[in-house]
Amino acid sequence: MPVSEQTFYLDPNSQETLQHQIQQMVIEGILSGRLTSGARMPSSRRLARHLGISRITVTLAYTELVSNDYLTSRGRSGYFVSETAPQPPMFKPKGGPVNDTVDWARILPQRNEELPGPTRPADWRQMKYPFIYGQTDATLFDHQNWRLCALRALGRRDFEALTADYYQSDDAKLIEFILRHILPRRGISAEPDEVLLTLGAQNALWLSAQTLLNQRRTAAIENPCYPGIRQVLAQTRSKRVLINVDAHGLPPDALPDAVDVVFTTPSHQAPTNTTMPLERRKALLERANQQDFLIVEDDYEFEINFARSPSPALKSLDRNGRVIYIGSFSKSLFPGLRLGYLVGSRAFIQEARALRANVLRHPPGHIQRTVAYFLSLGHYDSQILRIGRAYASRREVMARSIAKLGLTMEHSAHQGGSSFWMRAPAGVDTTALALDLRAHGVLIEPGRAFFPPEDHDNRHYRLAYSSIPAERIEEGLEILAEQLA
Repeated sequence: MPVSEQTFYLDPNSQETLQHQIQQMVIEGILSGRLTSGARMPSSRRLARHLGISRITVTLAYTELVSNDYLTSRGRSGYFVSETAPQPPMFKPKGGPVNDTVDWARILPQRNEELPGPTRPADWRQMKYPFIYGQTDATLFDHQNWRLCALRALGRRDFEALTADYYQSDDAKLIEFILRHILPRRGISAEPDEVLLTLGAQNALWLSAQTLLNQRRTAAIENPCYPGIRQVLAQTRSKRVLINVDAHGLPPDALPDAVDVVFTTPSHQAPTNTTMPLERRKALLERANQQDFLIVEDDYEFEINFARSPSPALKSLDRNGRVIYIGSFSKSLFPGLRLGYLVGSRAFIQEARALRANVLRHPPGHIQRTVAYFLSLGHYDSQILRIGRAYASRREVMARSIAKLGLTMEHSAHQGGSSFWMRAPAGVDTTALALDLRAHGVLIEPGRAFFPPEDHDNRHYRLAYSSIPAERIEEGLEILAEQLA
């Protein structure tokens, strides 16, 4: 029996191309058993007329299905479901709800909560004034060259890099570029066996914490801090000490005597964006030597430094192997990339590599090689320059508008980054404020998530300028100022 064209329809809300939608409909029909082997497909002319699209679109979709052996072409007779197409399963899934009688509260000794942090609506890109952090501005990203690098990484020449199991090592091209071009910008010198690729900075923090901490050890973290680090430390069950940051970041003198690992963000403190001065960095290293503790340095956004010459990384000042350095491409390229790296002593990297292999083996080879090409061909540097110019312009507009509208910054000194840490007037709950502002198309990040649960700070909020055009900044801040008045 021929397949009727009436069984096909297009979803007007689909984000897929018309050609892809047709392929999906045919594949789903075959895998569900609705389209059986040998069944004759509607002609490209009839199906195109029924769907109201170009005949060539249907022909291209059919051709792709033939190449993947879902369909076969029989000369002038048309297209048929291939005799060797994948077959639907021989069993049907059982219907109805499952009566789950397992006492999960008793069985699970430690439940992992959802990663805390500022929430944003799924359609945030449709909002007119998105003052939110860590998202990619599509107008600044080099789509064309990224696509070319991804295609190059899929070539036969790079087949081994694409398919290799990297659990004992990482992509040599990418490691070489990190060693020769990325780390020297931070004054860091390292060997290949002192670098480990990770699935972003979050994974690097987890690997560091799991390798260095246990129930008998103590970790010090900044307050306020990146919310994810609290969850990471909770999984180690280590003791935790909060160190309140000031206008210059983490104060070394506030560290207790009994501490094993200090987690810090010296270049751009998360979330206040303050920068730790050189003398304080030296003091922190000296204290680490005296008290025999390690430092995990999260150097996120170090590339986005346009106000003055960047301060040297803690790792570059370390002469005793006490600093473990974390870098990431998620902020400079895009957060969905999930690629970062750890730099540390050989013994630490060896242990972290073994842990990574046990959990996730390694980051995908295709991603590693694509990034290697994007970096080595100069596209990364060009993008950083483009982002830096755009952010510098947006920061200037935002700083001027903040001063003009009488909004309050918690700290005024900035060397770069992509956000401002703000303080609302007394009595204002910024969580409620953020919800009210959404009705006006304004998105801000309430600061509550950056503090521990026992700290009921509701006055702070973060304004980022990475995702909003410069021409909309002042207008959006005017709406914020009106809500605060």
